[in-house]
Amino acid sequence: MTATLLDGERVAARMKMELADRVGRLRAQGRGVGLGTILVGDDHSSARYVEMKHADCAEVGVTSIHRHLPSSATQADVEAVIDEMNADPEVQSILVQLPLPGGLDEERALLLVDPAKDVDGLHPTNLGRLVMGVPGPLPCTPAGIVELLAAYDVPVEGRHVVIVGRGLTIGRPLALLLSSKRPGCNAAVTIAHTGVADLGALTRLGDVVVAAAGSAGLIRADMIRPGAAVVGAGTSFEGRRLLSDLADDVAEVAGWVTPRLGGVGPMTRAMLVRNAVLAAERTR
Repeated sequence: MTATLLDGERVAARMKMELADRVGRLRAQGRGVGLGTILVGDDHSSARYVEMKHADCAEVGVTSIHRHLPSSATQADVEAVIDEMNADPEVQSILVQLPLPGGLDEERALLLVDPAKDVDGLHPTNLGRLVMGVPGPLPCTPAGIVELLAAYDVPVEGRHVVIVGRGLTIGRPLALLLSSKRPGCNAAVTIAHTGVADLGALTRLGDVVVAAAGSAGLIRADMIRPGAAVVGAGTSFEGRRLLSDLADDVAEVAGWVTPRLGGVGPMTRAMLVRNAVLAAERTR
């Protein structure tokens, strides 16, 4: 069996065309769309990621308002910039790029962001909205995975999804999202992790398997039910080479599979742009 590739680049490009139309309509009403980004220090990966987000924003007409603080910045310095962006009507959404340099309190910084401007969808207020089924910004990677599966007509509703990884950014919110009663979700969800004995016995039960553990090659072909959809959402690095949680042989068994590059990553960034546009549409 040769799996169908879940091409996140293609789906994200289509989404950005639709978002550009929505931004155009807002601008025609005299309303801008501004994303504020805060980068502290000189971490190469973080800087590159922020650059990619700015490029995505430029494609659809979202204005980027960027503040780059030195690695010597204090907690007070970071919080002052967050306060400034919270109060700025030209900034409808805010991204604090993580990780922050050592010695800075990431949790305190993120909690300071106005929940209405939380572009990542990970503020406790917005995670609470997800639990309650109340509209609000959705966490970007989980929402991107749901959108990607829907774009390829992967059956999810009423099916069994196994998520490997219980982190705050992917595993836990994805389980909440996929088990909720909404289109493209409404699944039976099992959350597992790398400490589970005989992990393959669980993953072989999944109609959909999402690997989000950040452990290279964790999920192998012998751990997948033939024809299942398999999403590699966790990554790690070997030098500068990006590695997937999925072994290469998974594609020989799966019905659908994400590529090592161009799968979940582009969808995460597209969802961040969508959250920025939604924040501007909600602003009166």
